[in-house]
Formats: sequence, structure tokens, C-alpha cells
Amino acid sequence: MSLEAHIPALPVIVPLLAAPIAAYLRPRHLAWAAATLASIASFAIAVLLALATRDGSIHRYAMGGWPAPFGIELAIDSLGALVLLIITGASTLAIIAGRETIERDIEPHRQPLFYAAWLMVVAGLAGIAITGDAFNVFVFMEISSLATYVVIAAGSDRQALTAVFKYLIMGTIGATFYLIGVGFVYMMTGTLNFADMQARLADIPYVAPVHLAAAFIIVGLALKAAVFPLHAWLPNAYAHAPHAVTAFIAACSTKVTILVLLRFDFVVFMGNIAEHATQFALFVMPLALLGILFGSGVAIFETNVKRLLGYSSIAQLGYILLGASFVDRAGLLASVLHIFNHALAKGALFLAIVALGHHLTRFEIRDLHGIGRRMPWTLGAFSIAALSLVGVPGTAGFISKWYLIVAAFGQGSLGLVLVGVIVASSLMAVVYLWRILEPAWFAAADPVAAGAADDKRVGEAPVGVLAVVLLAAALNVWFGLVPAFPLELAGHAADELLRHVP
Repeated sequence: MSLEAHIPALPVIVPLLAAPIAAYLRPRHLAWAAATLASIASFAIAVLLALATRDGSIHRYAMGGWPAPFGIELAIDSLGALVLLIITGASTLAIIAGRETIERDIEPHRQPLFYAAWLMVVAGLAGIAITGDAFNVFVFMEISSLATYVVIAAGSDRQALTAVFKYLIMGTIGATFYLIGVGFVYMMTGTLNFADMQARLADIPYVAPVHLAAAFIIVGLALKAAVFPLHAWLPNAYAHAPHAVTAFIAACSTKVTILVLLRFDFVVFMGNIAEHATQFALFVMPLALLGILFGSGVAIFETNVKRLLGYSSIAQLGYILLGASFVDRAGLLASVLHIFNHALAKGALFLAIVALGHHLTRFEIRDLHGIGRRMPWTLGAFSIAALSLVGVPGTAGFISKWYLIVAAFGQGSLGLVLVGVIVASSLMAVVYLWRILEPAWFAAADPVAAGAADDKRVGEAPVGVLAVVLLAAALNVWFGLVPAFPLELAGHAADELLRHVP
């Protein structure tokens, strides 16, 4: 078998093999180089797979040569390829931009282990995105979660330990619920392969255990994805993690869990439980709307910039789930597209935080007063990403919000309420982002603000870091003006998910 035939397995294998190598490399710069090369290689592979699935095809790979459902299968469709692109792209940009802040905040002898854990996060998230096996979702989920706890707690902020403990408890409960649900489905079907589950459930006359399985799986994945009101772990995890880690996980970690939720509900359950589409909509839509309003509302009053952006992510997850709750092509296309566009915007925002972190030690809003005059390129990139998050025309965020509004109008009279919530939350985003941008651009520097740097010492971040930040901001504009590629993948992903729904 040629090497080309094994490409679908490489997004998991490359970081998985590179992790132990990075852990033993000395000096620590070699560990960073190994992790960076592995991440770049994984991203290149993800680009190839995304191009290969652009026509809507599904690429399957039988691990060990054992065909599904007897063996473990990787199944890379348009949705998985899109999310894989987000994971590997976010990892690559964050690890390149974050090198200096990582070396400053993490003790030198621990850095090789940190980079090893980083690669385990990449391998775990990539495995979740492309596996066709429900139990292996759990395995990869645990790999990525355990490694994520390590990289969040690795920095110098001791409050990260408390944030990680809360994340660990919530994540463990979520994973346990998911595993119980998978157990019920396995009890009824005798298989763990997604496609085989869907086929076998059609012949099950007694579906009560499947209803119970659906409840456990949805609640468990909602915990892992920080869906309102199960979001308590997310803001502090974002706020106290090293800046590069936040840039990485904010762009992709919750999106991967949403992918699993969509696959289970649309592929496995909706084709076999007559009422499940209605149950899904009635359960998810109110939580999505509440999450949109709650996340945006709390962000308006938050003073810590990283925590503020964390609450913003809760609102943005609401947009993704709102589109999915329509259970139609227009809604799903908007939902999948917003997974991609939100990753672009939020990743760019936190990469700008990485650049600012070269001169700031705290990220209260008062610490950013006047920073725009001293770091104009960085704040310019932050401002572009903020415009994308709001959904200003010409940015990627506008495209997915436009498609979501069009899909909402297709919901009849209810659509007016849905559009009202979307528009109101976008205006709220203007408010909480302006609370950052206005003092950063126009206020005088606060001389007593902890973490604020002296004018004479503050300039732009190093050229390599600034280049990454500007690239991330430019991608928000590029995919706002030329959105064909993510639109194609999102359209095929919506078609594939709906193919199983009556």
C-alpha cells in the first residue's frame, strides 16, 4: 500500500509520534522546533484532506487493515476535514506566535513536557474529528482533555490550578455521561461504528434505551462544549491559561465537541427515532438563545479581557447550535460555516493577546489604556478580528451571520424573534468589544495599572509574532471577501448530516 493511502491516519499519527520525541529533546528550543514541525506537517495534511473532500466525498481508512465495523475506522468527510483544518491551523499559528511568552512563563525544564502535552492535545482533537467509531471518540476525548489540563495549568498563573480543577470535574462528568450513552447504544446495536449504528438502529423495535442514550450523550457533550448553562469551566480556563494555549483551545476545542454532537444526533438518532428531530430542536434552540443573550450580557460587564472573550465564546456557541436546531440545510450550513468563521475571529483575537503579552502581565481593560498608540499594528489586527466577531460586512463573521439570519427567516413567524436575538446580540458584541477598543486606542495610559508597561519600553511584538497576528487578521478579511472554500465544505457537511434525516 502506498504512503498516499495512509494520509487519512497521519493527522493523528504525526503529533502522537512527535510528542514523546519533544518530551526528551534538550535544549528546550529543540522541543519547540519538533512540536512546531509536527504541527505544520499536520496542517499540511489537513489542507490536502480538505481539498480531497471539497467535492463531498468521504475518505475512509481501516486501522490495521481491519474493515469496519469489526475494526476501527477513520471517516473523513467535509465536516471532519473543516474542523481538522481549524485544529491544526490554530495549533500552528499559536505555537509559532507563543514561543517567547511560553519560554517566559514556563520553567525551562518543564517546557519539553509542555510541548509534548501540546502535541497530545492536537492528536486527541484530530482523532475526535476524523474517527468513525463512537468509543474512540471517548478515547481521543480523554487524551485531549488530560493533555489540555496540563497545558492550561503549566503557566505561572496559580489561579490556573483552580480553573483546571473545575474544568477537570466538569469534563469528567461530561465524558462519563457520554460513555454511559454510548454504552446504551452498544447494548441495543452491538456495534460502535457510527454508520453501522445508524443502520442497525433502524431494526430495533424497542427504542426507550436509545432515547435514554440520546439524553446522556447530549448532556455529556454539552458539558464538554460549554453549552449554556453548563459553561462554568470555560471563562476561567481561558483567562488563566498561558496566552498561546488560550489562542489554541479557544479556536477549536469546543468546536470539536459540537462536531460529535451533530454526528450523533443527525447521523445516528434522527434517522431512527421519529420524534428526535423535534426533541433536538425543542431542547437545543432555547439553550442556544439563552446562551447567546447570557454570554453577550455578561461580557458587557466583564473587566478581564480574556474572560470577556470567554463569555463571548459562549454566545458564539449559541449561534452554532441555533443554526443546527433548525434541522434544515440552511441552518446547518450556517452552523458549520460559523464553526470555521468563529475560529478565525476568536483565534485572531487571542493571538493579538499573545502579542500584547510581550509587554503586559495582566489583561484587565485598564491595563490596555493607550496601548494602541504604542502597538498600533497589533491593535489593528485585534480590531479587525473584533469586527469579524461582530459580523461587519467584509469580514468572515458577516458571512456566517448572514446565512444564519437567512435560515432564521425560514422558520416562519418564529424567525422574527430569532433574527431579533441575533441582531441584539451583535449590538451587544459592539458594546463589549468597544469597551476594549475605545480605551486601547484613545485613552491615556494608566500609570498605576498593574501590568501596564512604560511608554519608552513598549513597542510592537517581535516581527515573527506580529506576522502571525497580521496573517490571522488578514484571513478574517480574505474569507469575508472570498468565502467559497469554507462555504463548499459547509454545504457538503450539511448535506451529509441531513442525508440520514427523514
